[in-house]
Amino acid sequence: MQPAYKRVLIKISGEGLMGSKPFGVDNVVVSKIAKQIKDIRNMGVDVCVVVGGGNIFRGAKEAASGMNRNIADQVGMMATVINALFLQDALQKQNVKTVVMSGLRVPQACETYIYRKAVKHLDNGKVIIFAGGTGSPYFTTDTGATLRACEMGCDAILKSTQVDGVYDSDPKQNPNAVRFDEISFEEVVQKQLKVMDLTAVTLAKENNISVVVFEQKSENSIVDAVCLQGKFTIIKNRG
Repeated sequence: MQPAYKRVLIKISGEGLMGSKPFGVDNVVVSKIAKQIKDIRNMGVDVCVVVGGGNIFRGAKEAASGMNRNIADQVGMMATVINALFLQDALQKQNVKTVVMSGLRVPQACETYIYRKAVKHLDNGKVIIFAGGTGSPYFTTDTGATLRACEMGCDAILKSTQVDGVYDSDPKQNPNAVRFDEISFEEVVQKQLKVMDLTAVTLAKENNISVVVFEQKSENSIVDAVCLQGKFTIIKNRG
């Protein structure tokens, strides 16, 4: 298989790290993800990663329940740092040079995000795990991931989810939901599809970064996604 992209950002949900656990991180799952990232890096693809924090804490949900939104988002960003450190450890055990860079300042645990240093890490062949979101509240993990993909000059965002692409309605609720093989950013907005928030969609569209949405469960799902194999939906500019 040949990769379709030279530089990618892989967006992994926090829930995708839990495996069958109700909370936290399944080390077997994280090891499998790390192995796939190693395989992609060995193909010559530059790799950035963003991991969500929903397996530990969901800031938006807590804010909706009455928690101060600023504080809830900060806790959520710290959860992504925890997940990033788990993934970094798994990658380093497989001899993959990896660095965690955080939008929040956590200097005892990881590097603070600085654009020029991040570019240098990529040029030196390291995998970068971006944590801590943008460092500011009110931005989703998808928006933070898309922002980093723009800054790093990524060709595509590989977004792992719990379903095998983008559907016209929730396939878990509607057995007749239709999956798109390909769809434009404009159609995502017009149809009000909930694959990414509007800010993330706009950023990706304006910077011509394709988004490949795929299901994380299969053994080689991330490798397949970077090679545009298997089931997925690609969101991109038309024409």
